[in-house]
Amino acid sequence: MKKIFLLAAALLVAGDGIAAAMRVKLGTLAPVGTSYHKSLMTMGELWRKDSAGTVELTVFAGGKLGGEAEMVGLMKANSLQAAMLTAVGLMEIEPAVAGLQNIPMGFRTLDEVDYVGEKLRPLLEKRLADKGFLVLFWSDAGWVRFFSNKPVLHPGDLKKLKLFSWSGYPEQVEVYKSAGFNAVSLETADIVPSLQTKLIDAVPTPPFFAMAGQIDTRAPHMLELNWAPLVGALVVRKESWGKIPADVRAKLAVTAATAGKDIKASGRKESDESVGAMEKRGLKVTKVTPEIEAEWRATAEAVYPKIRGKLVPADIFDQTMKFLAEYRATHKQ
Repeated sequence: MKKIFLLAAALLVAGDGIAAAMRVKLGTLAPVGTSYHKSLMTMGELWRKDSAGTVELTVFAGGKLGGEAEMVGLMKANSLQAAMLTAVGLMEIEPAVAGLQNIPMGFRTLDEVDYVGEKLRPLLEKRLADKGFLVLFWSDAGWVRFFSNKPVLHPGDLKKLKLFSWSGYPEQVEVYKSAGFNAVSLETADIVPSLQTKLIDAVPTPPFFAMAGQIDTRAPHMLELNWAPLVGALVVRKESWGKIPADVRAKLAVTAATAGKDIKASGRKESDESVGAMEKRGLKVTKVTPEIEAEWRATAEAVYPKIRGKLVPADIFDQTMKFLAEYRATHKQ
């Protein structure tokens, strides 16, 4: 709480808030200079033009304002008006978002991610709106893969290592441990130092973020297994958004939706390209056979009863599974 107060004070120095200056302050963990950051900066430039200079977007990238839980706290205090969050941060607002990310091995293709996301979108957006936040766009960064300091092929190999887990998310740690994994709760900013000091040995993350954060230099082995998608969204405080004139809001929303599409497309493309780039600097990729993939799927599905109702609200878990079955019935692999 003290940290959030200090961050809020710093943000007040950066601007008095949207009501006085029509300034929207946006936080994100996306590193400075990445395509994610550049897309947000471009969106800000277009917002300024769309609003004839009356709305200014200031982006605080690279986790400058702390972890996602802290950014959500700053938004609730109106020290921050918007944030591009992963599902981890969004779940600080509304737990139902977990259905898009916290069912390991639940999704087999990104087309399935898109299909289920579109089906759940109205319900998720309503629940977020009920909590005071509007979604300007949804996105993802492709597949989460396991990066480790030792080769990992079977689930048993990973269970011997200390595995990063998001800070402030004890339910996930509990589920990991119930499955036999040694989960260590940390902030994102602590990943590389913790790999260096051997506090952790493995990190689940999309390849693009592994490359941007140089995680592969400390964890030079990657298991090519689609564990789960890293889903996120750009959300803005409903109260703050409502202070912008309706005609201007409509223009900004269209621009934001375009930015979201660009971020999703570039994020997925760069995630794939990042693997090749990291291989050139020493990353060793371990591929899985159908039999090995089935072994991981069995490990994941064994904890679904603990995920349902704890990590993912029961109704959302059931709907996700229903939509996956619906998609697979009409799209034979």
